Amino acid sequence: MPKVPEGAQWTYEIKLDGYRAIAVKSNGVVTLYSRNGKNFNRRFPSIVEGLSLLPDQTVVDGEVVALDDSGRPDFNGLQNSQADAQRIHYFVFDLLISKGRDLTKLPLRMRREMMGRLNLRSSRIRISEQFDISADDMLSAVRQQQLEGVIAKRKDSFYEAGCRTGSWSKLRINQTHEFVIGGYIPGPHGLDSIIVGYYRDKDLWYVARVRNGFVPATRRRVCEILKLIATSKCPFVNLPETGRARWGDILDAKKMVECVWVWPELVAQIEFLEWSPGDRLRHSRFKGLREDKAKHVFKEHGES
Repeated sequence: MPKVPEGAQWTYEIKLDGYRAIAVKSNGVVTLYSRNGKNFNRRFPSIVEGLSLLPDQTVVDGEVVALDDSGRPDFNGLQNSQADAQRIHYFVFDLLISKGRDLTKLPLRMRREMMGRLNLRSSRIRISEQFDISADDMLSAVRQQQLEGVIAKRKDSFYEAGCRTGSWSKLRINQTHEFVIGGYIPGPHGLDSIIVGYYRDKDLWYVARVRNGFVPATRRRVCEILKLIATSKCPFVNLPETGRARWGDILDAKKMVECVWVWPELVAQIEFLEWSPGDRLRHSRFKGLREDKAKHVFKEHGES
């Protein structure tokens, strides 16, 4: 089981699958910003309205999240927020400024106490819950509920945006599965990414272009192996893609010019967050080659 920091000085929160957002109320006006400074007000007006009860000159940090019918975060629902506005919520997990007072150098436990006294009566605005339990119990609960991950925070930590001090630790809990490699795109150290899929009957279906998880030595080794089984024919029945790809890089006819196709003989173990509704892998990561496996790997969700 993956490790997270533990001890009496640590507390845990659920890692929410949404959009990080800073909310600022100044001169009676609330502005919701993305992490890169984009104004979210027009996209999430109900969240802005729900934050209108914040005291003036107050700044909070949180996550815009869509919840499904069972109350679990649903990133796909967030993508369609115009159609599912009733599902959108804002989870506040930190208080940076309160009525003009800078709180970032106060310990987290004090900021959380002050955050609990905010006037947040809107059903769209929630306080992100903290859990003072063991790390193993927290991980077990998150796995059981099939949530994205865990964030561990020191109770005495300051708010230090963009700094990796070790006071906050994030652990994403992903799925792993085995997929057939049908091609690759050359790049640094020989390999930029691999193109993977699964067999449905006798057809190979593309699901992801996997770029993460490689180190230079692995890129060179995998590339040398793939070069030995190169072919001129694309093995995937659902390429090229058309329209807009929501997850990862689209492989349309133009992008496919860069691809080197291979005989679908090698199997890779891939870690990923979830399947998208369009049968694509979200947040995929290469874990290793399964050279002991046969090439016919079948998708486990829905096919036999």
